[in-house]
Amino acid sequence: MSWVELYLNGKTEAVDWVCTLLAATTYTNDIHIDESRNTKDDWTFTICFYLANDIYASKRIQEINNLLSPLQRTGLTSEIQAYVVTEKKDNVDISNFPVRIGKRFVILSPEAVYQSQAEEISLRLKTSLAFGSGLHPATILAMRLLEKYVTPKMNSLDLGSGSGILSIAIAKLGGQVLALDSDSIAVESTQDAVERNAVAQQVKVMRGSLGKGSEMGHWMGGDILGDITTIVPNGSFDLIAANIFGRVHTTLAPEYRQALRSGGMLVTSGFNHEYEESVMTALQQEGFELVEEERLGEWIALIFRNR
Repeated sequence: MSWVELYLNGKTEAVDWVCTLLAATTYTNDIHIDESRNTKDDWTFTICFYLANDIYASKRIQEINNLLSPLQRTGLTSEIQAYVVTEKKDNVDISNFPVRIGKRFVILSPEAVYQSQAEEISLRLKTSLAFGSGLHPATILAMRLLEKYVTPKMNSLDLGSGSGILSIAIAKLGGQVLALDSDSIAVESTQDAVERNAVAQQVKVMRGSLGKGSEMGHWMGGDILGDITTIVPNGSFDLIAANIFGRVHTTLAPEYRQALRSGGMLVTSGFNHEYEESVMTALQQEGFELVEEERLGEWIALIFRNR
C-alpha cells in the first residue's frame, strides 16, 4: 500500500495549532514533529503526516490545505508539500496518560480507570494530537500557576479557552468561570470538556472575546462566520487566564486592566522567549505588577497583579 506524505515547516507557536486542527479531521492520525528540514529559512519544526493514497486523497489534501491556510497567510507555516511514499513512520503515541502537572493535577483519558489519591484533582480530556501528548508546554505552565493562585469562588475568565482544560482546572479549584473563544471548534471542545468533567454549574461557555478582542478577527487571521459576543471589561473578574499568542496579550493589555478588579490576578501564557519582553512591557505600562513566572524550555507563563 502507498501513502501520501504531507509536510510543512512551522514556527514554534504554530505547532500546537496545526496539531489541534488536524485532530479535528477523521482521515489522518499519524503526525510527527521534528527539527525543521529547511535550514535556509527561519522555521523551527517540520510537521509530517499521512493520508491513504486512494481515490479520496486529492480531495482530502485540498481540505487540509484550506484548513491550514490561515497559518500560512499569517507567516506561521510554509506551504504544504505532498509526496507518494511506500512506507511511513510509526504512529505517534498520543495517549500518554496519566499526565501529572504541578502538585495536584492529574490528566486522564476519558476511559481511564483511576483512583484519585488524597488532594489530587483529576481532569479528563479527549486524546489530542497537540505536541504529541495532548498538552502543550504553555498549558502546563499556566496550570502550575493556577494551582497556586486560584481560590474558591473566584470570578474568573478563561480567554481563548481552546480545549477547555484551564476552565476545568479553575472550576475544580473552586472558581466560577466564563470560558470565551472566538473559534467555534474550540467552543465545542470546551463545552465537551466541561460536561465530561461535570463542572457545568461552574463554567459558562460562550463564543466571544474580551473588549477589542472581538474586533481582531480569527486568531489565525481567517474570517469569523457569525456574531462574536463582546464582553465589556468592567472590573468584575478576580482572575483572568489567557493562553493565547503573545501579540494578542500586548494588544489586550488595556482590556485586561479594565476587566480585573483591583488586586485581581492575570495569568498570561502561550508565548515563548521571543515575546517575553513585549508582553512584560505592555502589561507593566498598564500598571500590572509581576508576581511570579514559570518556564519550560523556551515557553513562559507569567502571573501579574492588577495594582
